[in-house]
Amino acid sequence: MDAVRLMKELRVNYEQEADFLPRETGLNLIVSAQQSGGQITARSRDVTVEDLWSLTSFFGYSTQSFVQAVSLLDRFLAMMRVQPKHLSCVSLSCLHLAARVTEAECDLTPADELIRIGQCRFTVSDLGRMEKIVAEKLRFKSKAVTALTFLQLYHQITLTHTTYRKETLSLEKLEAQLKACLCRISFSKAKPSVLALALLRQEMKSIQSDDMLEIAFHIQRHLKIPDAELQRWSERVARCLSDYASPKCCKPNHRKLQWIVSRRTAQNLHSHRSVPELPTIPEGCWDESESEDSGEDVMSSGDESLCSSLGSDAEGPFFPLHLRHQYLAA
Repeated sequence: MDAVRLMKELRVNYEQEADFLPRETGLNLIVSAQQSGGQITARSRDVTVEDLWSLTSFFGYSTQSFVQAVSLLDRFLAMMRVQPKHLSCVSLSCLHLAARVTEAECDLTPADELIRIGQCRFTVSDLGRMEKIVAEKLRFKSKAVTALTFLQLYHQITLTHTTYRKETLSLEKLEAQLKACLCRISFSKAKPSVLALALLRQEMKSIQSDDMLEIAFHIQRHLKIPDAELQRWSERVARCLSDYASPKCCKPNHRKLQWIVSRRTAQNLHSHRSVPELPTIPEGCWDESESEDSGEDVMSSGDESLCSSLGSDAEGPFFPLHLRHQYLAA
């Protein structure tokens, strides 16, 4: 019964995946854009996705959050002409929107902390307005059908039909490989069902399981995926994973993120072995004029709207990564 249910679920998602594909014409414009042309380029898009990977790893977000954020980002960039100076705001808004539908409410990172850790130069109001724009343009309501959707289904179907060596087909490893592929805009043109199956077949070949490859073949026939299309993307996946395994490749999730704090806080951190206790803020003493979110509606002017100051904390040195959890605990 589980196998029948999974195959039905697979078919439903396969029929819906076209609704969540980015416009190919828009992707082509990004790929062909020149570095000095004042447009979003393939390189800037890929670097932005690597930053999203770093942030999701830093905040402990799931692979689902990262993949959903990339889906929103690619679809928005392929639809709208975005200026390079606004790209960081668009990407963080996509991550914030994605996390709302994939993470538990208690695990969500506040918008101001997301901006601070991302070391971005815009305000909470800017982020909120951008989220509304992205949600309206993409008609965002719930999770998109992505390559991760199919990868998880393929993995479950394979384990349902396999009686041995289940531990060798690691979903965690497959998810990591998918994230590596999504850091390249070329894979944004692949159908999610095909990209996921190409990843699955690549892993099955590496563990030398003919039985599992037979299951992958039946999945391909069930979805009527052409051999030529699957072969083309399988070759690209193999090249990408080979490059990613190279010691010269910088892994995005290993990037060091730092928290910006004020000079006084930094001095306290350096002068104490442990983080000193901070005084309790009395109720009724909050000055709204000091809030970074209390400024004018800079987005409405359209000129340098996302280049607002980070506030006084931006003047201080970086918060060491290894002290972050101690600081939060305090």
